[in-house]
Amino acid sequence: MLDAAPQSTETLLEVNNIEVIYNHVILVLKGVSLRVPKGGITALLGGNGAGKTTTLKAVSNLLHSERGEVTKGSITYRGDRIQAMAPADLVKRGVIQVMEGRHCFEHLTVEENLLTGAYTRRDGKGAIGADLEMVYSYFPRLKERRRSQAGYTSGGEQQMVAIGRALMSRPEMVLLDEPSMGLAPQLVEQIFEIVKSVNENEGVTFLLAEQNTNVALRFAHYGYILESGRVVMDGPAAELRENPDVKEFYLGMSDEGRKSFRDVRSYRRRKRWLA
Repeated sequence: MLDAAPQSTETLLEVNNIEVIYNHVILVLKGVSLRVPKGGITALLGGNGAGKTTTLKAVSNLLHSERGEVTKGSITYRGDRIQAMAPADLVKRGVIQVMEGRHCFEHLTVEENLLTGAYTRRDGKGAIGADLEMVYSYFPRLKERRRSQAGYTSGGEQQMVAIGRALMSRPEMVLLDEPSMGLAPQLVEQIFEIVKSVNENEGVTFLLAEQNTNVALRFAHYGYILESGRVVMDGPAAELRENPDVKEFYLGMSDEGRKSFRDVRSYRRRKRWLA
């Protein structure tokens, strides 16, 4: 478990009151603001359709391929506006996204997939080889499967490949989208333990979007809860874990015992959170 730890006062990423519209019509994000301090693990929480993935894609400038755009607000990284920056240039700045659903190159081997993450680097084969060994130290299973075709590996192994490939770019910040999706609980714990280790040992900052609020709040330092494209609550992870509304609506616990999220009407949640 990773309790809320003292974080750097340096802000790497700041999202300020952004709105995102798809197809010039559909308003998806409605005034979302958040900050990600250097060296921390920050979680974006909420149900399916809350706006978590859209927020990550707004940061990484991957909205245009889906006919989406940021129409209001600003996004800055190390104080510089990045909304007009190409995704490849963002990778060179140290920001990389691990997409939901893993998206490995199925016809390539595990090791070939990992090496594609170093495509933009110009620091030589020695440094790339050292980082490959670093990735294998966090994911020993990948070293065992390094010659296997990625399309024939398990879902958990493909998630490891996707995260390892991101680490091969030597990122300062990783945007991690739904790392637990489709994985068994034991694998989810393993993936989050590795994220924690990379954060602590390599100093990589994480902004992760996750529906599994329970596991995310055990490993994150700070969390933002989104609902219908708005931030409805935020705070240190340790405080959110103890918040009665979060316990009831997202962790399935209330003073009366376990309670289904679906049993609570949406307007009641909003009334309590936004009052």
